[in-house]
Amino acid sequence: MEEIVNRVANSKLITFDLEDLYASGTRMTLDISQWLEQGFILREKSFRESVANHNWTQYQDTYVALFCSTDAIIPAWAYMLVATQLQGVAKKTITGSLEMLETILYTEAITALDTTPFQDSPIIVKGCTNKPVPENAYLLLIEKLQPIAKSLLFGEACSSVPLFKKKK
Repeated sequence: MEEIVNRVANSKLITFDLEDLYASGTRMTLDISQWLEQGFILREKSFRESVANHNWTQYQDTYVALFCSTDAIIPAWAYMLVATQLQGVAKKTITGSLEMLETILYTEAITALDTTPFQDSPIIVKGCTNKPVPENAYLLLIEKLQPIAKSLLFGEACSSVPLFKKKK
């Protein structure tokens, strides 16, 4: 009987798992509508008091997405004021959704990625993840890897979708 050979393991194909770039840590949201009068009216004095009296320690070493759950018009300075309290407490603070937070974290990680190991290599971008990987992260990764990769595929080695192949 002939020995079974794992051709994928013996190939130069590099599997890239975006999940490896996931920034570990707790994600939290903070709805600032709680500090608005009737959830809609921002009165500077009471807003400042509410921000000053809030328990900020609960956000220690977390990633925080600030948002307003009502249709109130929030001036930029209000989010900036909240961010001053989170400075030095939270790992990162953004205005927006948790998906926006993930997109920003992945953008930072992909921007900082050393592409040297991927130079002129066939790369397969793993498709299945257990962590929240925003769709934009895949596009950012392609933007980063396509100029240096020999080829790009998506999925698993057994059933991949070809995306790009460098012309010879």
